[in-house]
Amino acid sequence: MPIQTALWTVGDKPQELRIATLSSEKLLEEMIVSAPRILSEEWMLIGRQVSTTHGGIVDLVAIAPDGSLVLVELKRERTPRDVVAQALDYAAWVETLKPQEISSLYYKFTGGKDLSKDFSSRFGIALAEDSLNGNHQIIIVASALDAGTERIVKYLNARDVPINVLFFQIFENGTEKILSRAWLIDPVETQVNVQEGGRYYSEPWNGEFYHSFGHGTERSWEDAIEFGFICAGGAPWYSRTLQLLSAGDRVWVKIPGAGFVGVCRVLGSAEPAKTFKVTTVHGLRPILDVAKRAGYHSDQVDDPTSGEYFVPVKWLQVVSLESAIHEVGMFGNQNSVCRPRTQGWRHTVDRLKVLFANHD
Repeated sequence: MPIQTALWTVGDKPQELRIATLSSEKLLEEMIVSAPRILSEEWMLIGRQVSTTHGGIVDLVAIAPDGSLVLVELKRERTPRDVVAQALDYAAWVETLKPQEISSLYYKFTGGKDLSKDFSSRFGIALAEDSLNGNHQIIIVASALDAGTERIVKYLNARDVPINVLFFQIFENGTEKILSRAWLIDPVETQVNVQEGGRYYSEPWNGEFYHSFGHGTERSWEDAIEFGFICAGGAPWYSRTLQLLSAGDRVWVKIPGAGFVGVCRVLGSAEPAKTFKVTTVHGLRPILDVAKRAGYHSDQVDDPTSGEYFVPVKWLQVVSLESAIHEVGMFGNQNSVCRPRTQGWRHTVDRLKVLFANHD
């Protein structure tokens, strides 16, 4: 059924807020451009009202930390069939964009800024040209969601098309208007479909998981070895893919910029830093009390979106950061966890099984 939200004031006599409307969906677009976190705190806007070679105009284009593109279409007054068909047509065009075209798009949107430089500043990582626009997702923005749109989007998403709906609703509280948002589908499902549905994903998954471990000021590889965990955090885009892991899964761990450093078996589900405990010589201890080599977003420990999440693991074999393994052609990805479906991943795992003799 279509999404509906209700809000109340907090107090002894809660009052339900009255549903209101925006004067136009154009205003919603203006608000998103002015404050992109309304759309998502995980993406960076790179284009607005972008003309396609098919004669259409894409409302907004954004980029995710892994270099994948996000096509954003406002529903406006179109029917479900029209808006979804239009978005799919635009996606067919977005898929053809080359790195220099994407850079030019951003140059025009920002009045002359450099995409690579701003991407690095925004996400703290370099923009790799070979991963830029390797895949993409479609987001339909709607101020009113009907049953037809919901059925179509859920049907496509269930068949691995990375499409989702971000539903906005307006409420009145006196003279003030309040904006709420809700996703039709759990964003982790769409993010996984982006990983597994790109143009470079061409064969069945081999059952082996990949983890990108961001060693640095916020997490320490030495801590991970000592206390038996992998982790991610700082924003939902990084932490939520940890949900893909279950007890018994085998994970190959890579530190970006260095190489592969370990292989492990998962012992349990992801937990926030606030509740995650590890075994020490003094018994079970909270992870933030014993892992002192890095920050682990400890200042965000009470924030379920920005905090660090941990997965307990048993290390099968590890090497130091200085001995990290990297060879030409080995797989790499910025997603914290993924299930790659490429020849490159199959080749990588075959090599790692030789190099990590105790992997099993």
